[in-house]
This record gives sequence, structure tokens and C-alpha cells, in this order.
Amino acid sequence: MLFRNSLRHFVCASAFVLTLLPAACQTRPAAGGTGGFAVSAARSPVVKPGIEVLEARGFDVLQGKRIGLLTNPSGVDRHLRTTIDILHHAPGVQLVRLFGPEHGVRGDAHAGDATEDAFDPATGLKCYSLYGKYRQPTAEMLKGLDAVVYDIQDVGVRCYTFISSLGLMMRTCAEQGIEVIVLDRPNPLGGLKVEGSYVQPGFFSFVGQYRIPYVYGLTVGELARLINGEDLNCGQKGDLAPLKCKLTVVPMEGWERRMLYEDTGLPWVMPSPQIPYAETTRCYPSAGIAGDAGYLNIGVGYTLPFACFAAEWIDAGRLKARLEDYALPGVAFREIHYKPFFGASAGKLLHGVQYYYTDYEAASLTLLQFYVMQALKELYPERDPFAKGSFSMFDKICGTDYVRVHFKEKYKVSDILGYWSKDVAEFRSISEKYYIY
Repeated sequence: MLFRNSLRHFVCASAFVLTLLPAACQTRPAAGGTGGFAVSAARSPVVKPGIEVLEARGFDVLQGKRIGLLTNPSGVDRHLRTTIDILHHAPGVQLVRLFGPEHGVRGDAHAGDATEDAFDPATGLKCYSLYGKYRQPTAEMLKGLDAVVYDIQDVGVRCYTFISSLGLMMRTCAEQGIEVIVLDRPNPLGGLKVEGSYVQPGFFSFVGQYRIPYVYGLTVGELARLINGEDLNCGQKGDLAPLKCKLTVVPMEGWERRMLYEDTGLPWVMPSPQIPYAETTRCYPSAGIAGDAGYLNIGVGYTLPFACFAAEWIDAGRLKARLEDYALPGVAFREIHYKPFFGASAGKLLHGVQYYYTDYEAASLTLLQFYVMQALKELYPERDPFAKGSFSMFDKICGTDYVRVHFKEKYKVSDILGYWSKDVAEFRSISEKYYIY
């Protein structure tokens, strides 16, 4: 899975700022509605996340219960107090155990690195790793608990492992008769975008655990309600029978489905190392699948994770021109040249494009990367994105091998467009039953 940096505020030169700001910072049409690079202005907080609502209610749903907490550094209030500290010191609350997802409770593990059980130095509490030997908590880990609280900032994309950890926690809690309490947070993509097809049988994994679209348009609290209410074929190693837990969602106050994260007025704390800004969440579904093809750098290793498409062999001007010929709605491109600081392309001069969403509502987030792959195949027919022969992660992220198999026949987005969008209407109809906002 996927840094907010003081350099962002260092505006000594406009070109420097343009390079450092992530693509999709400019997400809404300028006044007048015809596009343009309009950056949302800073606002006073208008949304209360679940942890603040819970505190204002005197921690009512936690009183008299022994509590476990599944969280990471993104679990904070507007003053950047961690949910760990808030619950640890809350009157009448017995916080007795912590659970750490990918990157760990304190965010001190790199992407993909397994973590071990440990004691949290700040609180002295035992912390069980859910990204090591176990992905699903065991009954022993939950022994003596009355409820488990979940508070992690989501990104609104199916392959993000935190929501998989949530579902597996819900499963074990259902088996043990333990309540799950989700402290709700904004979906940074808003509640209106739904894109991508369902995960298909045989492709369920820790990065595709639910039969939901790639971009699902729900808050994490709404998603938990959906998981609990529908048979989503949830399973890390295949389909599992549906199992319902006792679920409580502490809702936000002030959030509306049209809101992007900038509209909430809340501070952004990166939930994982490569999601440094709220704007990066719009880049993640736009480039992450192409990144798993392995033949492009997508800004990971540089200051623009998921915000670029580049390689040593690309003529940046030709790629930009070809993409502009497509007249894709709501997106603009510029040439970019950079050397990544780490990763497979570290120290190499790469050339390509950086993209900007000029009309977020009109743009297709997930199809952008396939249009880039199409353009590159037209310009460089000898370059095969699947030449390395390892397709497992690409297919897991897509939730199917259909996309790869049919796209590579001609490298035309039109060949997968119908499949990629086939489940959207049905999912909207199903998921609306679980809306809170």
C-alpha cells in the first residue's frame, strides 16, 4: 500500500510547487463549471469524525466494557490527539488491547513488511499484529474483550488492506459474540463515485476481499454495515459463508456524500506511507493497477506517488499529445521528467506525464491508467506491459483475469469498458440500503 510534507508550504518558486503538489490537487471546475485548475481553499472544520462524536457522547457505547482497538496513526481527532490516547485516558473506558494492521498501530512498518506482536511503549498495552503470522485475529487474541473499536482513515478503494482487516476482525468477533464498534470517517473520494467490477470467484484475496467495485462510494461505517448485511463472498482464501457480528457505527456529524476530504476541514494524517496527502487518494485508484504491471513508474519513489506515468524510454511530449488526442473528460496532462529516490528506478531519469483532475465529477479515475497503457502501446508497440509473465497481483487488484486477458488482445480500453462498468448500477442499488448520510 501504499508523505504530508512541510515543503508543500514552501512556495519559493511556482515551478517547484507545481512539481511537488500531487496530481489531482486541482479537482473541481473553476467557477463557471467549464473546468480549470481550482484548488479548494482552507476551511474551518465542518465535519466531526466518529471519535469526536463518541467523546461528546461521554463514550456511552464503551461504558462498562473491556475494549480492544484496531487503529493506526490516522485515527486522530481534529487536534491530532490519537484515538489510542483518547480512549486510554477516557473516564469509564477500559482499553485493554491494541490491534495493528499493515504498517502497524504507530505506522512504523514499511509497506508489505510483516509486523510482530509487541507491547505499545506509550500505553504498555499488548498489541497484536494483524499483518504478520495472522491476518485474521484468533479467538485467543480477543479473549476477555466485550467489544473491538475500529478507527482508521479509509481511502475508498477496494484493494486497501485496512478494510480487509476490518472484515476479518468482524468475522472473528461474530464467532466469539464480541461487538464491533466502527468510528466513522470521511471517504476522501466522496460518496458518489462508484467504479469497477466485482471481485470474481477465484480472485478473492487480502487486496480484494469483498464482492464490491474497485471504488465503492461508502464511508467505512457504511461499508461495515454492508459487509454485515450482505453475502459479499468475503474470504482471504476463497468464499466464506456470511457471518454477522453485533455492529455499532458511531457516525460523523456534518459529512455529506458530495464532500471530498478538503471539504471536511479536518487535518489529513497519512494512513500509509505512499498516501501523503488527501489528494493522493484520487491518484491511488488512477495509477495503482498500472503500477502492478511493473513496466512504469507511477511516482512511487518520488515526491508524487501515484500521480505520474513515466519510464526511461518514453518521449514525454509524444505521450502527452496522444493522451490529449483522446479528449478524456475532466483530466489534463503535463510533461514531467524526474529521478526517483528509491525503488527499481532509483537514480534513473524518467520521462512521462503528470495528470490533473480538472473536473472530478466528469472524470473516470480508474480508467485513466488503461488509457495511458493504450497510448503507450500505440506509440511503442514493441513494449509489452505483461512481458514479465507475472500477472498474479495485477489480477488480484482487478479482482479478475478478464481485464488483463481481454485488454492485452488489442490494448483498447473499449474492449474492457463494458465489463469494468457492468456491476456499478447493481452495487449502487444494494449499497444505498446501508447509507448513513
